Amino acid sequence: MFLRAHARTKDGKAHSYWSLVETVRTPDGPRQRTLCYLGELNSSAEARWLKTIQVFNQQGESRQLRLFPAVGDLLGIAEDKINDTRLYRCLDRILPHKTKLEQHLKQRYGELFAAEFDVLLYDLTSSYVEGVAAKNPMMKRGYSRDHRPDCKQLVIALIVNGEGFPLSYETFDGNCADVSSLEAVMRMVERKYGKARRVWVFDRGIVSEENLRRLRKHQGQYLVGTPRTQLKQFERELLAEGWQQVRSDVEVKMVPMPSGEETYLLCRSAARQEKEKAIRSRFSGSIEKALTGLEKLVGCGKLKDRNKIERRLGAIRARHSRVADLYHTEIVEAGGRLQVDWKIRADRQAWQQAREGAYLLRTNLPPTAPDQLWKSYIQLTEAEAAFRALKSELAIRPIFHQLEHRTKAHVLVAFLGYALWVTLKHLLNGKNPGCSPAQALAIAATLHSTDIVLPTTDGREIRLRRITTPTPEQRALFDRLNITVPDRLSFDQECSADSAIA
Repeated sequence: MFLRAHARTKDGKAHSYWSLVETVRTPDGPRQRTLCYLGELNSSAEARWLKTIQVFNQQGESRQLRLFPAVGDLLGIAEDKINDTRLYRCLDRILPHKTKLEQHLKQRYGELFAAEFDVLLYDLTSSYVEGVAAKNPMMKRGYSRDHRPDCKQLVIALIVNGEGFPLSYETFDGNCADVSSLEAVMRMVERKYGKARRVWVFDRGIVSEENLRRLRKHQGQYLVGTPRTQLKQFERELLAEGWQQVRSDVEVKMVPMPSGEETYLLCRSAARQEKEKAIRSRFSGSIEKALTGLEKLVGCGKLKDRNKIERRLGAIRARHSRVADLYHTEIVEAGGRLQVDWKIRADRQAWQQAREGAYLLRTNLPPTAPDQLWKSYIQLTEAEAAFRALKSELAIRPIFHQLEHRTKAHVLVAFLGYALWVTLKHLLNGKNPGCSPAQALAIAATLHSTDIVLPTTDGREIRLRRITTPTPEQRALFDRLNITVPDRLSFDQECSADSAIA
């Protein structure tokens, strides 16, 4: 980077202007890009600055250019008083305001986007901690969605609406089972937002008869996934005609229950069917190869001990548990020698093929169109998208705090970050379709507030604060979002003057 002078004559008077320039590589070769314009200096300041430039060039830019204001400058705290411990203590102050922050956000979503919260999507995830967290009783080992069973973790339950706006969240011990979390979350929502009639949407991991009974007791309505084992009860409906196409690759069928209290919705996805078929084919090929190998090994007399054969057979079935029930296997004796006999169970394989790509939904909502029920359930992907954003872009994991209240405050900060993330997402959807929050932030990331500090020959400093000039892509983005980029940032501290300061 370097300083460039510009001369201009206006009304018969010469004016000097300065800009900060950098050299960048382009497909057409090196080019110079103006980062920001520094403006005009009066004659006395210009004389000092010209002398400064000579020293600046001799000593190198790195000693005299700061791309970011100092932290102390931003916070109004002396730099030597800023440390990790002090910043961590700030977390202690935010946690007591969790409920008020959530309620304020809900109100703002309504004002900005007319967001409604009559349908709530509920899901859980986990986040692991680095360290033993001996002073945090919440941190326990449990089912790790982060594939880190070696680490302690906590469980996070998140509630969003159908558009992904977060309503609230709750934290649980790391060994909390999904099905045991719902009642606590329901009580929390009722305490904060009253006992309004709501529709709860969640997947089969949270479904239990007890949870559904509690929902009905609270006059709640639900639309939930069910364990795949229940598909067997609907084998006749699954094989019969009468499916309704709701998307090019998805079809559904309503199955009312005799009691009239609930309705089941059979769903079948072509994409999901192809995926499950490929998985079955891979495992079937693998188990058949293993069974054939064991059959030859026993048949040629290289393996004669029955106990060892049974262990080998058990290990093969355990490795291929997805398809093991499709095969009949046994050890038989023929001609005084042991043999391994196996064959495909045609009836079970036919049923496996019939249910591939199928899943079952369950609801106590009043009778409505099947396609509307399916679309409401698919909104659950918004909760899954929220967790992806929390874990990737917002870096909620891993957790390094070792105290319980600091860990909870860390989750709250991530929750607030997601609130900003989803707000940006909806602003972009309305004004810049096709641009994700991650793409927008990447575009804006090279826009800096630049502090230029230049020592003068008389022992003083000239400090100028400027915003780098937006690129055409940045300018287009900010225009769509109605954001005006200022020429400079100003704080309570005297740091952006155009004159020398002592």
